[in-house]
Amino acid sequence: MKTPFPTPAVAASTSGEGYVFDNDNVHADEHHRCLAASLDPITTARLVATGVTDGWHCLEVGAGGGSIASWLAERVAPTGQVLATDVNPVHIPAAPGLRVQRHDVVRDPLPQEAFDLVLSRLVLRHLAERHAALAAMMRALRPGGWLQIDEFDIDYGPVLLAPSRAAGELYERFLAAKARLFADAGADGAWGRRAAAAMREAGLVDVDPVPYVVPWHAGSPGVHLLIHLTHQLRDQLVAAGMTDAELAEVRQVMRHPEFRASSCVIYSVQGRRPA
Repeated sequence: MKTPFPTPAVAASTSGEGYVFDNDNVHADEHHRCLAASLDPITTARLVATGVTDGWHCLEVGAGGGSIASWLAERVAPTGQVLATDVNPVHIPAAPGLRVQRHDVVRDPLPQEAFDLVLSRLVLRHLAERHAALAAMMRALRPGGWLQIDEFDIDYGPVLLAPSRAAGELYERFLAAKARLFADAGADGAWGRRAAAAMREAGLVDVDPVPYVVPWHAGSPGVHLLIHLTHQLRDQLVAAGMTDAELAEVRQVMRHPEFRASSCVIYSVQGRRPA
């Protein structure tokens, strides 16, 4: 029988230095919406494969807009519960069976051996202490519990077709500037392809990395996300070498009906804590 859902001894924290995105920014809601539209189908399909169901206790670290935490709360109802944490959890909506808590996975403790499933998406790539955070999430699992880490590898993501050669080159410059600003903030843009090895080194078993590449065109959720980032990260992109005129032009390139590109590689990696 499951033990009662734990009350984590976590401290309030507002850290997150070096993290590019700010949940208090006016662009945050749209950012979360674009992420959910582009990534939730991948994340939820992988979660289903764990067998998550009624009665499970789940944790999402860095829950962002809360779309996955809300999905999990419905999945584990009526007897399971979900804890959604974030350094600034203002965008996570209330839902039955869902508890929301301000928490910094680098600085604040997690309850140990408390969860059947722990999920983190697009969080560890931003943290210099990513290996320590990964170890903390593993310790939060019950023996036999599942950890799922979904991360990008932004080293790949070429333009495949553009209205002109110059348009394609501009898009590639935009991607390079975006990569520089993340690197300057301390993020590891290739963390996705390293996550599986890190999980195995942390002691997880049955580690299963699955890479996804999605075709993009004008109107794709991932392209909407990139267009939104040209507004949300305007100052950082300019500091990384783009001009406002180039940002306006690259938006038009991504909206062009002939535009075709590949997404970056999206890695969804699962592993279990040994039983």
